[in-house]
Amino acid sequence: QVQLVESGGGLVQAGDSLRLSCVASGRAFSRRNIGWFRQALGKEREFVAGSRWPGIAEHYGDSVKGRFAISRDNAKNTVYLQMNSLRPEDTAAYYCAAGPVDAQWTQRASEFESWGQGTQVTVSS
Repeated sequence: QVQLVESGGGLVQAGDSLRLSCVASGRAFSRRNIGWFRQALGKEREFVAGSRWPGIAEHYGDSVKGRFAISRDNAKNTVYLQMNSLRPEDTAAYYCAAGPVDAQWTQRASEFESWGQGTQVTVSS
């Protein structure tokens, strides 16, 4: 497993942008799928974006396509989530997650074995 630490959350207004970062410590980061998930109060955890290892493809949830972009820097063991045109409905705790080494791509949260502590994003209208 790896340890993950997210940062970059905050309070912004609708239409603003934020960039979240997730720094990993542990082995074989470049060989792990990385996902961003979010959970709003009273709602289920939702897949936001994912990077298929070692960075050959990106995947997005329908609600963020065209607004969010995931990227990774394997040399820095870091994944980013650039969030543009933020909306109040994007308000949630955002979590970074890492899958097992050499796993096939999936966006199912249960298939990710390591999770960060989360960073809060609040978008005001």
